[in-house]
Amino acid sequence: MKTKIILIASSFALLASPAFADINKARQALINEMPIPELETEMDNGAFTSYELTQASLERIKKYNGKLGAVLTINPDALNAAKAADIARKNGVKSPMLGIPILVKDNVDTLDKMPTTAGSLALKDNFTGRDNPAVAKLRAAGVIILGKTNLSEWANMRGDNSISGWSGLGGQTHNPYDLKRTTCGSSAGTGAGVAASFAIIGIGSETDGSIICPSNMNGLVGLKPTVGLVSRTHVIPISSTQDTLGAMGRNVIDVAIMTNIMAGTDPLDSATIDADSHKKDYVAAMKGASLVGKRLGILRDNIGDNPKTNAAFNQTAEKLKAAGAILIEIPTNRLPQVNEGESVVLHYELKDGLNKYLASTNSKMRTLKDLIDFNNANADKELQFFGQEDFIKAEATNGLDAPEYLHAVNRSHDLAGANLNILFATYKLDALIGPSYGPAWLIDEIYGDQYNGKSMSGMAAVAGFPHLTVPMGQVQGMPLGLSFIGKKWDEAGILSLGIAFENLGKMRKAPKLD
Repeated sequence: MKTKIILIASSFALLASPAFADINKARQALINEMPIPELETEMDNGAFTSYELTQASLERIKKYNGKLGAVLTINPDALNAAKAADIARKNGVKSPMLGIPILVKDNVDTLDKMPTTAGSLALKDNFTGRDNPAVAKLRAAGVIILGKTNLSEWANMRGDNSISGWSGLGGQTHNPYDLKRTTCGSSAGTGAGVAASFAIIGIGSETDGSIICPSNMNGLVGLKPTVGLVSRTHVIPISSTQDTLGAMGRNVIDVAIMTNIMAGTDPLDSATIDADSHKKDYVAAMKGASLVGKRLGILRDNIGDNPKTNAAFNQTAEKLKAAGAILIEIPTNRLPQVNEGESVVLHYELKDGLNKYLASTNSKMRTLKDLIDFNNANADKELQFFGQEDFIKAEATNGLDAPEYLHAVNRSHDLAGANLNILFATYKLDALIGPSYGPAWLIDEIYGDQYNGKSMSGMAAVAGFPHLTVPMGQVQGMPLGLSFIGKKWDEAGILSLGIAFENLGKMRKAPKLD
């Protein structure tokens, strides 16, 4: 399948600018995966500039994006923003992410000359002229919005037998560790792009697995925060009870720094009403992080029976024990029933949220029904590999006061949170752990996604609890992640566990693209 890439050429034309002739140090810092604090120190000391770091990122996109299909659109103002960040630095401005180039999943509105498309041809001209509040905070902190990334179209909530990382607008995203294999999704382009050092870090979104799975399969650290810690305003929605934005990076420290900036209450998103009272300085909280005495619960029923994944996890468990952690095998899985109402909840909330989002834009698409009709009219491009069964089921729903919906919310979201709280209290846990997912499967345009293993994502996603994945090794060259699921609002706790684990010996290996 040919990958279609939409690149705004003006940014690449600026690569020839003579303003900064030598960017070798910036190139090396980017591909050597220098953490954000060190990048800031290097720029403060004049080793390289944000302009040069942004140039280096654009060069990598230009060189490798044809293979990966990770980036949909380049921000034509990225280099100008980098120049502004350099001027601010010269004028004494301090910020933990000043001049750092990032990628943003293309279901998040940004106040740039870039559309927000969800990967759909129906929204290719959806220029909203507004920032999601978390993006606005990053921009105010001097972050460079480099571009928008490809995704599983409509965040993998359009139809059965879908192909993760495929969209009608962007084509297929490929795993940088093996181009034949999936990136997972739906934050596919952010996962592949950050893994390939197209940018320092990126924004993903998750309803169920869409940060954790692509982070796992692209060798990244990914944080799905507590639902309500980060604003979802001006994000193309699926679920008001499960959606969240989160950071996907190459180091735990980078993810913590970006979460510090993104987190907080947004008056336009009622789910975030308590965010300011719960957010912490996650970087400060990680100081002196240790695994000694930490009680980590293992739900074997959520691990599955893949021998290679299990072997990697068992080795990791021994490392955790050697570092002083207390591992507790939880004999009974109380959690299977929490997913029974999830699909009903998602279909009801998709229609409600998507209709509201579309009505707030200038798009010709005003309702979910318009999107269904568009896909039918453009079936050769949009429905060539899988259908829109989820859209059709969502369109058939009849409002969030329906008894079916209210019952399903209770049987999924509410029950999941209650059951997780029981586990944490009964076993006095600091976190639940397990392999995030197995290794990446082969991309298959005929049968769609072919993952038969288990994952840690569902329970935390449905409950709205925080979930962190950190690279724990590889199976035959394909990355695997270790999950830490924490109590609600305990991002500080699981980030501390994550960096303590990372400090045992960083397991991420960068992909080889040449």
